[in-house]
Amino acid sequence: MKNKTILITGASTGIGKALAIKLAKNNKLILLARNIDLLSEIKKESCSGDNVDIYKCDVTKIDEVKEVFSSIVSKHNEIDLAILNSGVSYRNSIEDYSSEKAKITMDTNYLGVIFCVEQLLPIFLRQKKGIIAGVSSLADARGFVKSGFYCASKAALTAYLESLRAELIPYGIKVVTIKPGFVKTPMTDKNEFKMPLLMEVDEAADIIINGLIQEKRIIQFPMPIVLAVKFLKIIPNFLFEFISRNQLRIVGNKD
Repeated sequence: MKNKTILITGASTGIGKALAIKLAKNNKLILLARNIDLLSEIKKESCSGDNVDIYKCDVTKIDEVKEVFSSIVSKHNEIDLAILNSGVSYRNSIEDYSSEKAKITMDTNYLGVIFCVEQLLPIFLRQKKGIIAGVSSLADARGFVKSGFYCASKAALTAYLESLRAELIPYGIKVVTIKPGFVKTPMTDKNEFKMPLLMEVDEAADIIINGLIQEKRIIQFPMPIVLAVKFLKIIPNFLFEFISRNQLRIVGNKD
């Protein structure tokens, strides 16, 4: 991927950071995150720091999103690709239930994408081209124990992107859903259980970039987890609940 103007949200850590570092070599980047200091470090690390613009932005705050995108539009005539990657995850338990964590999760993982898309659409509609890529998760398939807030937010995002994809086809705008399995990032480092087929973030970024180059509608990986999730999605509810109860015993009821 070369000579593109690429916007990435949640670019300060994890998958967003890995994508930014890899894409900075041959492209102009617009990086958004809450932590401007971490973005500054990425700008310094990149081979072409002059081609990297950074903005402090909390995607859960609509006024802040509007202000940042206004600044972006004043400087950049076109955006070829927007990777909407901002995300949070909390392990929720019955003993320490928090609706505030649920709200933060939904605001960041789902509404934050919608706030950004609202600002991107006038740009892409004017261009009559472009790619909007949203980072969902393979956890969108079912309600996995102690991850209900996260699963719900990613299920909502996947459904939203599916609808948006069909709506934007007549305008020449492509919508991509990115669905990783377990990737080693600061977010997954907090998980208290052993994550199957845990992937290094650089490998995940390479898969995502290759999928974007190939213009795949859905980029999902790794394949063993993709197949396992497909199986879990079609089994009867009573069987999934049996598996979930066993998983809960393994993980434990306390964080």
